Amino acid sequence: MQAVRPDTQTARERIIETASELFYRQGIRAVGVDTIVAQSGVAKMTLYRHFPSKDDLVIEVLRRRDERWREWLEEEVLQRAETPQGHLLAVFDALEAWFHSDEFRGSAFINTRVEIPDPDHPANRAAADHVAAVRRFFTRLADDAGAERPDDLAAQMQLIMKGAIVMALEGDPDAGSRARVIGSALLAEQGVIEPAG
Repeated sequence: MQAVRPDTQTARERIIETASELFYRQGIRAVGVDTIVAQSGVAKMTLYRHFPSKDDLVIEVLRRRDERWREWLEEEVLQRAETPQGHLLAVFDALEAWFHSDEFRGSAFINTRVEIPDPDHPANRAAADHVAAVRRFFTRLADDAGAERPDDLAAQMQLIMKGAIVMALEGDPDAGSRARVIGSALLAEQGVIEPAG
């Protein structure tokens, strides 16, 4: 999830990258347009030409972050395991690596839904779209692994994943490996993998 070098970015890209970093580190409501303008090095008029409101910028930031995060997760899962069953557990290995990285600050989407709880707010809806997209990813993995009820397994795996993210944010960087143990037990219980031991 490497940022583009500032000297090669357009003003629009600088605004998005700057806002993305600030929103993730400080929160959406805590970061004003003036801060984004100052740190991105663009004029306020330029920002408003690209994004008529702060909400428009927030939506674009969340859309980009969703796209990047899901691409990252899928690549990590495919690199870390070779079988469909292994792919389901590799999600937790990828999370473990993320939790131990310097850039981890929780899920931008969980954070957004907590910070902006109104379900009709565009930012909350964008975060909900991310949750739904991750659920579809889990459903596809569960289906590929031969789960009898892939939708149910996807919901359970996502629940474990979200719990791990919150635990890591609360100071447990090993939450990914703990979640993997729970995920393994769930997959064994549902006959997707052989029970351990």
